[in-house]
Amino acid sequence: MRLLAISGSLRAGSTNSALLHAAAGLAPGGTDISVYAGLGKLPIYDADLDIDPPPPAVGDLRARLAASWGVLIACPEYAHGVPGGLKNALDWVVSSSEMVDKPVALFHASPRSEISRAALAEILRTIDARIVAEASCTVALLGKEGAALEAELARPEVRETISAALRTFVAAIAVPATASPV
Repeated sequence: MRLLAISGSLRAGSTNSALLHAAAGLAPGGTDISVYAGLGKLPIYDADLDIDPPPPAVGDLRARLAASWGVLIACPEYAHGVPGGLKNALDWVVSSSEMVDKPVALFHASPRSEISRAALAEILRTIDARIVAEASCTVALLGKEGAALEAELARPEVRETISAALRTFVAAIAVPATASPV
């Protein structure tokens, strides 16, 4: 089973990105989690460019989404909202079908990101993604960097929180009859 993980942060030391990389390392057997690294390469959404074929970076994002059985999104909160890069990526899939009924789990590295969580959930519902709320999780990583961040992500209770969310997410994904896990 292939899952795509998208961090809403472009920052090199992002705790949300670190959370997704930790999740990739804890993927249940038979599950491959790929962390998307192209968010900063996407052009700003322009309906005039939303043609066939789309810009290469957009085509790559759409192909990765289409190939995934579910999506993990870790999103910081910037100015009480969803970061522009993540919103831009989601704008690029409004007119296409890659997110329609796609299972999504929301991972957050800060318990203080309630406003962006609500805004992100509204955007995902608008593009017909299927949010799996019981597989979403928050791990308090706010303010942690470097060795402290790595140590927090290595704690058994944190690893179990992430693992439990992933197991729940994988179990919630309806496997198409003709597909086989990767």
